Amino acid sequence: MVNKEILNQEFIKSIESEYIFNNAPINRFNKKHDSNETFKELTQLKDKIKSIEDCELKKFSKNMVFSDGSHKSSLMIVGEGPGDTDDTQGKPFVGDAGILLNKMLNAINIKRENVYITNVINYKTPNNRRPESSEIKRYSVFLREHISIISPKILILMGSTAMEALLGQRLKISKERGRWKEVIINKKTFLTFLTFHPAYLLRQPDQKKFSWEDLKIIRKKIDELKIKL
Repeated sequence: MVNKEILNQEFIKSIESEYIFNNAPINRFNKKHDSNETFKELTQLKDKIKSIEDCELKKFSKNMVFSDGSHKSSLMIVGEGPGDTDDTQGKPFVGDAGILLNKMLNAINIKRENVYITNVINYKTPNNRRPESSEIKRYSVFLREHISIISPKILILMGSTAMEALLGQRLKISKERGRWKEVIINKKTFLTFLTFHPAYLLRQPDQKKFSWEDLKIIRKKIDELKIKL
């Protein structure tokens, strides 16, 4: 049997762990998706965001960054906002943080293309600064609609901005990460998990050990709910 402690250390160093969770077939959630209707609603939401007026962030952005991955997925990830590479390509998590996110997902046997990924803020901030609370509040309206459309079985909030957008300013990600929450949107409850943003892990690599524990918790819940990704 592979030594788990060795795997843990390898993950902490690079999150390139070769640890593979049980590959035994698991039942898919009976999640009814009208793909055409979902696509229509997402297009309408995208148009709403593009039509925002008096938004300073648009002036500093090349593209609106909306989403990536499968809109049929039962797992939805929410980050902060676009970086330079994201802004250029028009997709979330495609820069260094995105590379790390891919490794994190792979470490728990999940392919990026089977997950739905978005951000709180859809436009790049000047000098990649953290979004202001007023900006987070403004874009959280669209985020809530976004979540409602995708209707994931599990919602992962990465970083303090995503946490603030749905849970308010009073909480601290360092204290709340690793915990399950319930977020109510349009009278529907979403099982929500808080963890560090990959960009934070790049700046603070010593915190990767906590993210590895978080990833194992997420994988366990996916298996318990018999979600196939």
